[in-house]
Amino acid sequence: MHTLTKIGFIGLGVMGEPMCRNLARKSGLPVTASDLDEAPLQRLAADGVTRAATLATLMAECDVVFLSLPSGEVVRRLCHQAEGLLANTRPGQVIVDLSTSPVHTTRELAAEFEAMSATFIDAPVARTRAAAEAGTLAVMVGADPATFAAVRPLLETFATDVSLCGPVGCGQVLKILNNMVLFETVVAISEAKAIGERSGVDPRVLFETLAKGSADSFALRNHGMKAVLPDEFPERTFSVRYAQKDLMYALQLAEATGVDARAARVVAQWFDQAIEAGHGDNYHPVISRLMAPS
Repeated sequence: MHTLTKIGFIGLGVMGEPMCRNLARKSGLPVTASDLDEAPLQRLAADGVTRAATLATLMAECDVVFLSLPSGEVVRRLCHQAEGLLANTRPGQVIVDLSTSPVHTTRELAAEFEAMSATFIDAPVARTRAAAEAGTLAVMVGADPATFAAVRPLLETFATDVSLCGPVGCGQVLKILNNMVLFETVVAISEAKAIGERSGVDPRVLFETLAKGSADSFALRNHGMKAVLPDEFPERTFSVRYAQKDLMYALQLAEATGVDARAARVVAQWFDQAIEAGHGDNYHPVISRLMAPS
């Protein structure tokens, strides 16, 4: 494993920008970034982040390159396009995919980079934009132990919980299943609120009481109490469209492993209905509105 002395960062969206900022502030290494939007590049300049002239330049200069992109399809396209990442990678370089991508895509890309004597690992992140800003994300890593040891100090600039989940692809498995369980729990919480309200129970009393019993969960205390209860589902948060994309990855993985994930399929139906109702860009617990009393 070569010494990592310069960081590249591609994708400065809702999560990417604060992660890149924490790397620039805390890693002690120079950071070069790339994004199609000028605004985050201008904001990050105040933290010493330099703008990459081209992807080829970024790849030539940086020992480790982080990706924070909307989907595995975008990651694959960026890697395969002319003058993309595979065309410009070099021996010893480490590519860290912070995006949530299909497991098979991750493993295929890892094999392609390995053929170029470079290393591609998955490190999808969990938690919110606020956590990204505070440096308290959770990161689930699929990598060999040596690569994990090399990149862990960098991941810890924006995360407090960094877990090695197994070889390449295992980080994606954990992230995808984490989200699947979360989405299923949000559906259960939303159903409980609708049933409770129609049965004459104050929703606040319902949630506070559930939180004291065996139905307590992170989803109840956060997605339930902070979004479903006040009926607040802002945009530029983890939207229905993004949630649906991650859930599709989970259903693909279920099919590939021969598992009947029927509860996940029910969640997919709620997401489809929410998008049809015009809520695709809202925070994903907005599905509760579809169950609310008329």
